[in-house]
Amino acid sequence: MNRIGNLFVALFVLSAFFWLVETLFAANPAQARLFKRRGLATDLWYWFATPLVTKGISQLGLVLILVLVYRVNPSGLRALLESRETLLARQPLGLQALEMLLLGDFIGYWTHRVFHGRALWKFHAIHHCSKDLDWLSSVRLHPVNDWLSRWIQASALVVLGFSPAAVAAYVPFLTFYAVFLHANVSWGLGPLGWLVASPKFHRWHHTSEDEGLDKNFAGLLPLFDVVFGTYYMPKGRLPQRFGLKNEDVPEGFWRQLVYPFRRARAPRALATG
Repeated sequence: MNRIGNLFVALFVLSAFFWLVETLFAANPAQARLFKRRGLATDLWYWFATPLVTKGISQLGLVLILVLVYRVNPSGLRALLESRETLLARQPLGLQALEMLLLGDFIGYWTHRVFHGRALWKFHAIHHCSKDLDWLSSVRLHPVNDWLSRWIQASALVVLGFSPAAVAAYVPFLTFYAVFLHANVSWGLGPLGWLVASPKFHRWHHTSEDEGLDKNFAGLLPLFDVVFGTYYMPKGRLPQRFGLKNEDVPEGFWRQLVYPFRRARAPRALATG
């Protein structure tokens, strides 16, 4: 019950905070407020189901992966979990944090692009189907999308030699930053927007307008979009339409869970991979 109570408290606090922020600095002032907007019931299901169910299954999946690795290479896994006397792990946690921001976002950038490819797009389409984009939209994430993204990013950082404690602190940070990125605010962070992802930057990623499709994949550092040619930030304009182009994802938590497993009726039009 404590976890459920904490989720209610967090929902109340964040709702109050972002109501104020999204009222004062709204990117789309005409969008309905949180408790009147489209898709609210669906997102509330995700708000409670993800931490209560999805994360538990995700942790179980990590255990199963470790078991499989142990069966293949028992001594290698033992060394990975016990010694951790790597060059990276011996560094101060602050330095490891800076390095993880760079390497972790590089991994996250390419994982995100893979989810925009044909093989995994339907799982990621769930996240893109919100027509009213605000902070609560960040939780609309299919469990398969959530699991694979977390496993790939966290496992890669640990295997590279970072301290598991540092990685454990890094993943929640990304979760909270994702909430901020989805807020219905016009913030581009000025010159800092070239270095750090902003809500304005991410809104162009979520638009259904042609000019923004398959742009701005980075979750933290736009540098990777600049380097790999996917950066898009037109001056003086914000996108006005969100959701999917020429694809319909049903509303409702349970229907969205099964959507990726249904046979496609029409070609996907948003992502090009």
